[in-house]
Amino acid sequence: MNIVDRLRDELGEIVDTTAESLEAARADASGHRSPGRPLAVVRARTVDDVQRTMRIASQTAVPVVVRGAGTGLAGAANAGPGEIVLSTADMNRILEVRPDDLIAVVEPGIINAALNAQLAEHGVWWAPDPASREISTVGGNIATGAGGLLCAKYGVVRDAVLGVDIVLADGRLLRLGHRTVKGVTGLDLTSLVIGSEGRLGVIVGATLKLRRLIEGVVCTLTASFPSVRAAAAASSAVTASGAQPAIMELMDATVLAGVHALLGLPAPAPGASQLTIQTDGPAAREEAELIAQVLTSAGGAVALTDDPDEGERMLRIRRSTHPALASMGTTLIEDVAVPRSAMAAMFDEIERIEHAYGVRIPTVAHAGDGNLHPNFVFDGDEVPAHIWAAADELFRAAVRLGGTLTGEHGIGTLKSRWLAEELGDDQWELQRRIVQVFDPQGILNPGKVFADA
Repeated sequence: MNIVDRLRDELGEIVDTTAESLEAARADASGHRSPGRPLAVVRARTVDDVQRTMRIASQTAVPVVVRGAGTGLAGAANAGPGEIVLSTADMNRILEVRPDDLIAVVEPGIINAALNAQLAEHGVWWAPDPASREISTVGGNIATGAGGLLCAKYGVVRDAVLGVDIVLADGRLLRLGHRTVKGVTGLDLTSLVIGSEGRLGVIVGATLKLRRLIEGVVCTLTASFPSVRAAAAASSAVTASGAQPAIMELMDATVLAGVHALLGLPAPAPGASQLTIQTDGPAAREEAELIAQVLTSAGGAVALTDDPDEGERMLRIRRSTHPALASMGTTLIEDVAVPRSAMAAMFDEIERIEHAYGVRIPTVAHAGDGNLHPNFVFDGDEVPAHIWAAADELFRAAVRLGGTLTGEHGIGTLKSRWLAEELGDDQWELQRRIVQVFDPQGILNPGKVFADA
């Protein structure tokens, strides 16, 4: 009996081998595709479905790629020939909400925005808010260690998960972490799983750390600067002032002009870059006024509002960057992070690389936490060699400035060639050995993160 027949015999109708499903599983939102179609997509509905799938895979040594909504940007969920896709998208229930303890227990397939819509009924919310929050799953957010616009004030996924349930490669179920705010029993395996990109196990549940809904007004500011370097320096000045905005986003001139064109807005001044900032909570107005003073002193032309509709219109410009970039051509969306004080220097490096390689690198940044998204724009479906060479230079520049290859998208397949260089040989080898402890056969997401592990 071949592997697909065995899966069907064991799991029935949840085994999907339609051409459309197999083709979709080859790619994620990065646009990159595997060289061919996987064997089948198992659409798990229960933890038992996941365990049975992994037992079959372990017994037959068939690789498994875990997949949520497929919104990743590093190729980590792309499946190819000879592989089983294990989809947890249909495991999408909220199992428990405890507003008194500020926790929720959820299945991995629930969509981030849908989770928060339901939590709002209880007066609570889950803080991580990736740009894909309307379409990405919580399990995927955890697997990639996702971030978002609110990270500077409210933290990333790692700060908002108390525990995870995972199924190991051999089908065993582990419940990691705690329901308590504090807990230091043994090694912190929960943090190890967060951001592990499907290499250690299949996330089948999570205990999330919630927050009370924020009271008070929300103030929104925009500040236009004559150059991206000036805008980056101003964002560092905001951080140094002691203010803690909920959102601080930066768009360079190319991105800003592209968004204005997409939305039918008047063209910005040539070279103009923009910061978009929001403050919230009881002190939102006072903090917004302080930030406005800092931005004005840094040479910015500032607009401030506490009107929710006007604020949303201002923020919509930032949220429209992805479709604006897509209209420019094929994009390789990258994700480096540097210390916040090094933001201006990193933009200098991006400009240098643009000139050196003759490429366009329109860039947006979560300026509040130093996370930049340089976008390499080119024609065609395949990334040209000179684009990879420019990306190589950019990654090394970020690391030289005290930064990292990825702030929130993960390594996947697209960045695996640079991982050892950042980690160093000893740490790279140690991390590979940890993966082998969890998955001795190497059947979980092979070829991802650690290219030869």
